[in-house]
Amino acid sequence: MKREIDFVKFNPTQNMTILIEDDNVVQDYEKIATKIMAYDSVYGEQVGFVKTPLNKKASALLRMAGGEFCGNACMALGTLKAFEQELDIDEKVDIVLEVSGTDSLIVCQVRRTAHKYCCQLNMPIPTTLEQTTLHYEGSELSVTFVIYREAIHLIINVDGITDSLKDKAESLARLLGGNLNTHLIGVLMYNPISNELAPLIYVPHLDSMMWERGCGSGTASIGAYLTWKNKRKTVAEISQPGGTITVSGNYLAGEIRHLNIEGSVELVAKGTAYIDV
Repeated sequence: MKREIDFVKFNPTQNMTILIEDDNVVQDYEKIATKIMAYDSVYGEQVGFVKTPLNKKASALLRMAGGEFCGNACMALGTLKAFEQELDIDEKVDIVLEVSGTDSLIVCQVRRTAHKYCCQLNMPIPTTLEQTTLHYEGSELSVTFVIYREAIHLIINVDGITDSLKDKAESLARLLGGNLNTHLIGVLMYNPISNELAPLIYVPHLDSMMWERGCGSGTASIGAYLTWKNKRKTVAEISQPGGTITVSGNYLAGEIRHLNIEGSVELVAKGTAYIDV
């Protein structure tokens, strides 16, 4: 039986994001997400469900299909709320969100321009950063684990991205996803000379693996890593296949105190999908 699902599709740095506004959807998140992301449906890289917030300070609750946190999906939802408020050109608004994967409220500042929306977002601070060496498939990899409450990112510094390295990243993501109790594994291939990032995101609950064209949460992890490593305030423009996302981090009294990302978002489609569930 076909089910009608209302959706809005966004382009945050070409990390195509589908938001579903339907409070009647209270189960089958994973099945609906898998169907609507498919090539023969709406097609996208990730799906978030917009719900009524529990916290009265928030404008909306965003629940990602795998229960993870996602920076780009937050910017997409901030854009949706700004679009509904019909902002004038150059007008700004702060959108407060409840989001899966973090206990903190997320504030997304949205500014409308002529053709898109520019967003600034405070990001969760990782609980732990740890540098180590992994011996994997005959290679010795110097890696940094960036650990959040519901996700683990793994930063691997590289000179360039090869097919062999991508194959190794994918098998490593599956291995970690199968052995660690987490909602998301990110393998971030990062060139520290050029500030280029190739982000691989694996969501074990969906068995979804994607080389994303732009990753807000991965960009925040690179910012956390640079701030932690250099022990000072850091601002960096991280280049990715879909464009550039800017990250800034503050360092105070031996700790990362603030992480912020900036990117742009376009609303590209809105309609009804017909899904076999």
